[in-house]
Amino acid sequence: QVQLVESGGGLVQPGGSLRLSCAAYGIRFSLYVMDWYRQAPGKQRELVAAITGGGTPNFADSVKGRFTISRDNAKNTVYLQMNSLKPEDTAIYCCHARSSVGTLSYWGQGTQVTVSS
Repeated sequence: QVQLVESGGGLVQPGGSLRLSCAAYGIRFSLYVMDWYRQAPGKQRELVAAITGGGTPNFADSVKGRFTISRDNAKNTVYLQMNSLKPEDTAIYCCHARSSVGTLSYWGQGTQVTVSS
């Protein structure tokens, strides 16, 4: 059974940092592109960052220079390091896995990030 399990969300003050983790179970992790999406209340879901199996990252313009994405294929885990957080970063952050060799994709359940003083 495939599972993506996020952790690391919480409440942080503006300017603070958080690191999200997403552990993947039941997939050949290195064959999947891993994405982090976020959705704020009343807004469309936004692709925040992505990383290929080989470690090539991509970022939305809104987070460039503040967020980094990394993965540990030995631990089947992808990370999102979020620095210089702003109130507009408040959202539910979801992990998404999409196969680089087919059409399979999977979603995690999401973790809440709240940036507020």
